[in-house]
Amino acid sequence: MHFRTELTVPESPKKITLQTQTLTLGSCFAEVIGSKLVENKIPTLSNPFGTLFNPLSITKLLHHALDGTLPSERLYVEHQGVWFHYDFHSSLWGRTQDELRKRLLAILQEVKQWLLQTDVLIITLGTAFVYRHLASGQLVANCHKTPNLAFQRELLRSEQIVEAFENVLAKFPSSLHVVFTVSPVRHTRDTLPLNAVSKSLLRIACHDLTEKNYTYFPAYELLLDDLRDYRFYSADLIHPNELAEDYIFEQFSTAFFAPELKKFVFEWQKIRHALAHRPLYPNSPSHRQFLENLLQKLHRIASTVNVDVEVKNVQQQLALF
Repeated sequence: MHFRTELTVPESPKKITLQTQTLTLGSCFAEVIGSKLVENKIPTLSNPFGTLFNPLSITKLLHHALDGTLPSERLYVEHQGVWFHYDFHSSLWGRTQDELRKRLLAILQEVKQWLLQTDVLIITLGTAFVYRHLASGQLVANCHKTPNLAFQRELLRSEQIVEAFENVLAKFPSSLHVVFTVSPVRHTRDTLPLNAVSKSLLRIACHDLTEKNYTYFPAYELLLDDLRDYRFYSADLIHPNELAEDYIFEQFSTAFFAPELKKFVFEWQKIRHALAHRPLYPNSPSHRQFLENLLQKLHRIASTVNVDVEVKNVQQQLALF
């Protein structure tokens, strides 16, 4: 007897290893995937531009990074003494316009350098709705609390999305493994009916891109069809909770991780749990032995991954004895 419609993710022929350089971009779900890759010691640059919901903002910043072009001077905006840029998330700000400009240029340069060695690019699309800044005529990534009258909302066509990605991905080597996902987070501010329209356009675009040899990972379907229960949502009933995120990442790792990486992650998670352990008797001989054993395990994997921070943490605890 089955009580849910389980989804089996097709196994990827291109596998991620401990040496695979990975970049994640897009909505907040890109950050979830990125942070879990970092957590498991996979070399990853996670969502460096901040949360980007619409596809054209993602491709626009990729063009800037690859071509070395500057963000538009017309899209800097000051709000309550803080400077933002309409093409970037509000987590990227400055006390002055010049300070923000330097910060954005540094991020674009970092992304460019990372892209030169990236093996896997994971892009998460959040919405097909975009906002056009009327004064400049440009589409923007974030309105930064500017009054609605300054913008015009538009709905992208799936063809626009596909064309935008084809144009920017043509600049990458053919060996780059590009994985598209649609964020399972619903944009209720658009209303649920319009959110359905938006997500369907994103899903169609992803389907069309898979027919051009790009990959799709069904994060959207895993939450809405496989889990399909509000117990897998956080208190806002919109975002997936930690249990759901862990399940979706487990499906991702099953499909995309090489066997040796799966083995490492299994062992590494046990070490992470040990590192998070809070002893009942911190000054006891048994705890000292526990720390010494943990240090030995860290030294054994030090030639494989960087565990300098973890080793230092354990050594500091041992120094207290």
